[in-house]
Amino acid sequence: MTSFIEQHRDSDDATLAAALVEHAGSLALRMREEGLSTDYKTSISDVVTEADRAAERFVAETLAELRPHDGVLGEEGASKHGDSSRTWVIDPVDGTFNFTQGSDYFCSALALVEGDPSDPARILIGAVHRPAMKTTWLAHDGVATRNGEPLPDLAPASLPSQGLVTYLHPTFMRDDAIRNAWLRAVRDAATIRMWGAGSVDLSNIASGQLGGWLQHSVADWDWLPGKALIEAVGGVAKKVPAGGVTWCVAGNPQIVSDIEARLTEHDESL
Repeated sequence: MTSFIEQHRDSDDATLAAALVEHAGSLALRMREEGLSTDYKTSISDVVTEADRAAERFVAETLAELRPHDGVLGEEGASKHGDSSRTWVIDPVDGTFNFTQGSDYFCSALALVEGDPSDPARILIGAVHRPAMKTTWLAHDGVATRNGEPLPDLAPASLPSQGLVTYLHPTFMRDDAIRNAWLRAVRDAATIRMWGAGSVDLSNIASGQLGGWLQHSVADWDWLPGKALIEAVGGVAKKVPAGGVTWCVAGNPQIVSDIEARLTEHDESL
C-alpha cells in the first residue's frame, strides 16, 4: 500500500480512481487463486469473501491518506463522513456470487460524487475494472474510455431491436406487482440476459454491447459507476417507480423510453 500511495501522491482524481479499481480487482483475483472461504449475508446468493473486504480496505485506507477530506461509502461497511462535499462510493467486488463460482464476470468499481450518494448533485467519476479481462472503463469530464480509448456515443435503437440485460431475484417472482412490472418491461426485448454484475453490465452497454439495463432496488455502489459511463456516452440512466419499487434503467435514450413506458403501463401502484 505504501508504494501505491507514494506513486499516486500527485495523481488527479481520474487517474487515482482507475488505479484504485485496477489494484482492488487484481488483489481480489489473486486472492481467489490462492483460495477463499465464503460467508453469506441475506441469502445463499448474497455472499461476501475476504477478497471483498481486503479490496475495500485497501481502497478506503488509500483514500484516507490521499483524499483525507472526502467521504467514503463502501458495500462492505467502509463509512466516513468527510468535510468536503465529495464521497467515494466503493464496490470492491461486484458480482461476488459469480466471483465465488470461478466466473470471470465480476469487477471492482467506484464512483466519486458530489452531495448525497443516494441522490448526488453530480457524479464526477465512474471507474470499473474487470480484472479477468484486464479491462478498465473510466468516465470523467463528460468522456468515457475503455482501456484509454474514447467510447463513441450510443446509437439510437428500440427495445425490440436490442438485447436487455436485467436481474430479478427469484424471491421477487412471488410478488405480483414487481413480477408484472418486470414482465411488462422485458416482454418485447430482442433477447434477455442475466449475468449478475451490474457494473460490468452497464460498462458493456456503454461500450455499445447489447442495448439496455433494468433492475430494481439497486444499491448506490452498483449504480453510480455505471451511470456515469452511460451518461458520458450520451445515454440515459434514470430511476423509474413501478410495481411498488424503484427500477434503475439505462441505455440509449430510445430504449430507456421504451422500458419506462412498459414499466409504468397500467401500473396500479402509481
